Amino acid sequence: MYKKILVALENGPADDTLVPHIAELARRLGSELLLLHVADGFAARNFNQLKLSESDEMKTDRAYLDGVAQRFRALELHVQTELALGNPPTEILRTAEARACDLIAMTSHGHKLIGDFFLGSTIDKVRHNTAIPILVVRAGAGTAAASPAK
Repeated sequence: MYKKILVALENGPADDTLVPHIAELARRLGSELLLLHVADGFAARNFNQLKLSESDEMKTDRAYLDGVAQRFRALELHVQTELALGNPPTEILRTAEARACDLIAMTSHGHKLIGDFFLGSTIDKVRHNTAIPILVVRAGAGTAAASPAK
């Protein structure tokens, strides 16, 4: 059913909620995982246009992706990583389509109307612009699935 799952990681505490859900889902379905983080700092957003060097943010994000990938590989799951640069919703959508993913997994922070108005919602922008199913896990929500060892 879900052969390739794009896992949108934030490089933050919310990922600790998403990872166990995805590990269990991928294990049960035999899915391949594509871990994606979108670096969106100044250097990342202007990397190609200004021909910038990789920033500390980008290096830290790449190391983070590699660390999470190792956690999944320790569970004998097939994992690839990608560090995208720019606007998170745009890059999540672009990557999911380009890599033929059939599920996008993300976390929600539970913002309410006012928070979404000021902060915007990556999930809303993704869900309104794709036909790919989306699994949304509320950040901080408990899980019965076993968490990959950190």
